[in-house]
Amino acid sequence: MSLRRRDLARLALGSAALQGIAPALRAAPEAAPWPSRPVRLLVVYPAGGVSDATARALAEQLTPALGVPVLVENRAGAGGSVGIEALARAAPDGHTLAFSALSPVTLHPLLVHTAADPLHTVVPVASAMRTPVLVAATPAFEGHSFDDLIAQARANPGAVRWASSGVATVGHMVLAQVRMQSRIAITHVPYQGGGQQLNDALGGQFEVLSTNVAALQLQYLRAGRLRALAVGAPERLDVLPEVPTLAELGYPQANLVSLFGIFAPARTPAAVVERLNAEINRALDSELLIARLRVAHNIAAHGSVEAFAWEAAEDRRRNRVLVRSLGMRLD
Repeated sequence: MSLRRRDLARLALGSAALQGIAPALRAAPEAAPWPSRPVRLLVVYPAGGVSDATARALAEQLTPALGVPVLVENRAGAGGSVGIEALARAAPDGHTLAFSALSPVTLHPLLVHTAADPLHTVVPVASAMRTPVLVAATPAFEGHSFDDLIAQARANPGAVRWASSGVATVGHMVLAQVRMQSRIAITHVPYQGGGQQLNDALGGQFEVLSTNVAALQLQYLRAGRLRALAVGAPERLDVLPEVPTLAELGYPQANLVSLFGIFAPARTPAAVVERLNAEINRALDSELLIARLRVAHNIAAHGSVEAFAWEAAEDRRRNRVLVRSLGMRLD
């Protein structure tokens, strides 16, 4: 074979080889940009509450920031655990998130058997707000103060009914701490969220409830349909200056607040989590979120991914100690 013929043969073989490689190169494109479609934000509580309103305001701010619609979907049940379990089953691609308090992730698994530990199946993305707790009396309660509540419960064990928005919620933990310290029997009435709980409170279906400090609850306080007995907060609230904190009343361990934030499925890319954290922190400084939190008497909770993850881990540690010391069970 002459030199020219050998060169032509090599060129033909090389061309054939490149033609074989080209489809493989085309089949391995770079990772798709995020987000590439609408983002679902699961609110793990019923519609109409403070957490739902805040999540919707947050979604409204995130939509232009991310360039895709952020669609809110309520997945209530089991104190928030139904929504967290739904999040854990979602693809870890940043297109499904959840708005939740810490308790479904850090407390509920300590009280009931779950298919998997949420601390392993979801990841903290960004904290959003801190919510003080209100302990209020309903028309069914004949007393006027928290001391009256304790006295009535001591005189009639189990007769006083205390409602929370669900098992393993912060409101439930406030009750558990009060029961442990006072050594009296108070009947727990757990709901599947705050909406029906508040309606039944107004109807006097139980004596006491632990709920959020929010505009609607304050409206009922001003109208005399509910009576504030105590708050869970670092100090007395400006909006309720005459109402003592649980710490002032001698129940420092019950003086709790709720921390809410955004979670994503485990194994969501770190770059997506960091981008979301940055956008959520910016959204918390928007006029809409500032106004929404102010109206609800909540506190914005800015912070890094690492800071929120630390708070979740620390809350799990504290709750484990609490559950063991109380010998708690699902009730």
